[in-house]
Order: sequence, then structure tokens, then C-alpha cells
Amino acid sequence: MAADGIATSPRPASRLRMGRLWYRVKGSPLTLVGAAIALLVLFVIVAAPLLAPYPPDKISLSARLAAPSLQHLFGTDEVGRDLFSRVLFGARASCGIAFAIVIISTVIGSIIGCLSGVVGGIVDTAIMRLMDVFLALPALILAMALAAALGPSLFNAMLAVAVVRVPAYVRLARGQTLSLRNRTYVKASRSFGASPAYMLRWHILPNALSPIIVQATLDLGGTILTAAALSFIGLGAQPPTSEWGSMVSSGRNYFLDQWWYVTFPGLAILISAMGFNLLGDGLRDMLDPRLGGR
Repeated sequence: MAADGIATSPRPASRLRMGRLWYRVKGSPLTLVGAAIALLVLFVIVAAPLLAPYPPDKISLSARLAAPSLQHLFGTDEVGRDLFSRVLFGARASCGIAFAIVIISTVIGSIIGCLSGVVGGIVDTAIMRLMDVFLALPALILAMALAAALGPSLFNAMLAVAVVRVPAYVRLARGQTLSLRNRTYVKASRSFGASPAYMLRWHILPNALSPIIVQATLDLGGTILTAAALSFIGLGAQPPTSEWGSMVSSGRNYFLDQWWYVTFPGLAILISAMGFNLLGDGLRDMLDPRLGGR
């Protein structure tokens, strides 16, 4: 209440939370770097047609394997396509597929894990033993096997990596659910006859989102590398698709004389993966109460 008797509205809680979050972000330079790289990648994905000076598949045999210059900032490939344009459009394939993989694996894994934790019993045991089978196999080898079985294509590579990543989210979501289902408000909801679906929708998922979001952000960097690795060995994007891993694979035969062919797509993979890893580390530090929001 103000001195003149007029009630003053308190500062909105959302504004307070945003202020604390921004204060923590400012105190972590590496998190700012990761956020800047992530925003840059998103901008390139959206604005690639406006930024690219040439169509990514335009062939010019007279300019084949040209060195970087003002006309071709990153040089050209073996058929004269502008590498700068292809790297820009490659962000759509490489990072777009990473976003799709993380979204698919996060949604499916979180729902299965939360349901497993809520239902419990033999259903929980069966689901977790199946997840243990997946986790017992090397993730990259399993992704390669699934991609080879489905056939070499960007879509099949996305499905293969998404299937491989699901078990990690199942275990994470189940662990959060086992912790949350013993809370007082969940027990009260169960005592009033709430169904598992109701408890999952209103009590479990909203309170388990923070670690899942952090894990998803951390997985973006590794997913970019995995998708690029599948394209590098011919199980992902197929020519002439502009994709970073496929471009590195095509340029390895020219690496000794035309260094720019593999260098710039490789740097794009490195910088993107590093940016999302830094952003994920920063979010984990800010959202983990055990770290005191350092």
C-alpha cells in the first residue's frame, strides 16, 4: 500500500525470474558465447536464401576448385559450386536434423519414462530392461546399423539417431518421476482418485521439464556430430544435398591441395556443436540448485 492510500501492484513474478536469469547469464561469459552461437545458427537457418550469394547447387565448371576470394568467400568445390552458399544452406540440413532428432527423442522418451515411473510394477520393469538393452550397445554403432537397415537418406538417418537417443530420456524422465511421485501433492492427487494420465499431465511433466530441457540442449551438439558422421560415411544426406558431413566426405579427396573444401564445413560443425554444448552447460549450472546458480 502506498503512503497516499493507493495500492501499488507488486513486481510481476515472471519479471523477477527473468531478471535473476539474466543476472546469472551475464556472470557466465561462456554461456553468452554459446547463446550467441546458437542464435547465429538459428538466424542462418532462417535467412540462408537471403545471405547466400549463389544457389547452393549452381554448377560452374570454369570455376571448379577455386581458392577463397571476394567472388567465392569459401572457394568452390569440384564442380564449381560456391562453398559459402553450400555451408549456409548446410545449416538447414545439419542443424535442422539435429533439432528434429532432439525434439522427437525428447518427447517420446519423456512420455515413456514418466508413464513408466507413474505406473510402476511389471510395466516399469519391462520398459527399463528394454532401455538397458539399447544403452548396452554403442550409440554410434547402433545408429549406423539402423541407418544402414533403413537405407541411406537424411530422413532415415534422423530416425536412426532419434531411436538411439530415446533411452537416455526415458531413464532421465523416469528418475524424475520416481522422485516426484512421493511428493505430498502427488500423493494427495492419487488419494482423490486421479488417474495416471492426469498426474502425468498436471504434476509430473511440468516439474520434470528443467533437467529434460538441459539434457536436450546438451544433446544438440552431440547430435550434430552424429548426424554429420552418418553423412560422412554415406548413410545420411546424399549428394547433391548441402549437408556439412557430406561436404567434408566429398572434400577429403582434395584436402592436400584444396584445403578450403573440408575446412569450412568442418569449422561449421565444430562451432555449432561447441556453441550448443556451452549453452547446455550454462543452463545446467543455472537450473541445478546443487550448484547454487553459479
